[in-house]
Amino acid sequence: MNRTAFPIVVTGPSGVGKTTIARRVLEEDPGTTYSVSVTTRPPRHNEQNRAHYEFVLDELFDELVETGELAEWAVVHDFRYGTRKCAIEEVTAAGKNVLMDVDVQGGMSIKKLYPESVLIFILPPSREILETRLRSRATDDADVIETRLRNAIGELDWADRYDYRVVNDDLDAAVRETLEIIAKERQAKSEPAS
Repeated sequence: MNRTAFPIVVTGPSGVGKTTIARRVLEEDPGTTYSVSVTTRPPRHNEQNRAHYEFVLDELFDELVETGELAEWAVVHDFRYGTRKCAIEEVTAAGKNVLMDVDVQGGMSIKKLYPESVLIFILPPSREILETRLRSRATDDADVIETRLRNAIGELDWADRYDYRVVNDDLDAAVRETLEIIAKERQAKSEPAS
């Protein structure tokens, strides 16, 4: 693995804007690229295989788990998602940071395999705002929202295990802070060890 390139995990509970922040970071930081997730969920409208997701059958996902080819994986809303180790290693060997938007437990798995990784936890300004954000989504019914809210509140307990915490009170500020963290880590990792 390239010494100055490293895995970056951006995570947090549903409703905090982690995917939006991750996409903006990718747009603004040419030294970072995205890791394609492997998933058992079917493609949504206009999603192309291997653009952001590699869509696989359950049998292949089982094989990837059994052979230890995934750096992390989790079940999210009845589908499995994971990150191939080779995807992380190919990107970092090419000298680019690899950004992953994974679940909170997945971030800890990445850190265990790649100690040089940087874990960034996105927090809501408050639980009330998190609840408002989740309830404002028109894509889910009330039972799904309640389950997501319960899960999201439980996931907040993981924040202290992460290297950095960014509060998404203002999206632009949260993106700037995330980019500053990455720049700081890039600088620290490029300095010669003494």
